[in-house]
Amino acid sequence: MTEIGDPHVRPNRPSLKEVAVGLVAMAVVGFGGAIALMRSGLGPEHIRLILTAWSGIAGFAGFGAAWLLRRSTPPTYGLHAVTWRWLLLGVAVGVVAFVAKGLVVLLATWGAGASGNPQNIYAAGGGGGTGSLILATLFLGVLTPLGEELLFRGVVTNGLLRLGGWVGVVGGALVFALAHGINIVFPVALLLGLVTGELFRRSHSVWPGVGTHIVYNLPTVPLMLWAQAN
Repeated sequence: MTEIGDPHVRPNRPSLKEVAVGLVAMAVVGFGGAIALMRSGLGPEHIRLILTAWSGIAGFAGFGAAWLLRRSTPPTYGLHAVTWRWLLLGVAVGVVAFVAKGLVVLLATWGAGASGNPQNIYAAGGGGGTGSLILATLFLGVLTPLGEELLFRGVVTNGLLRLGGWVGVVGGALVFALAHGINIVFPVALLLGLVTGELFRRSHSVWPGVGTHIVYNLPTVPLMLWAQAN
């Protein structure tokens, strides 16, 4: 009987076709949907709030499109339980990664002269009062990690692991970072992609990475609003 994390297990993985379809669907919903939203006639405060959820929505759409190709069982995409030790490890890695993110952003801003954070839209989404702050924090801190981990680890990294550990973890992290654009977010997205990809490779489950990603994202909106106020 094999256990999760056994190095001799060769799990059934998504195909490279599923990886490609998932990414295309994510791009269509993510970019096309955002453009449609901007032209929808909704008030700016509503648009900004919805955009805090849009990465998560696009991730779910990409995962759903990939799943529809084969409709395989949940464990194929890393959707199975792990021990509490793995989950606690994911949370601990999230704390370390969040601190490292702060250092990377400082270096990128100061050393490389990077400017213009595209994620300021998230702070704007949470700036409409207490209700907006709570919703934006939950959208970015919970919904987005779930959607992005399902797609980028459950499908993309998972599928690329067919080609080897380095290709799966590093390649998946690069795809994840590129999806965030070539800007100040790129290095911190790459960092997150590497650590969650390695957690997935070792545990064969998306849940440790979801824990990391939630811890990594959850303080973002409150901290950005606090920084703007000070």
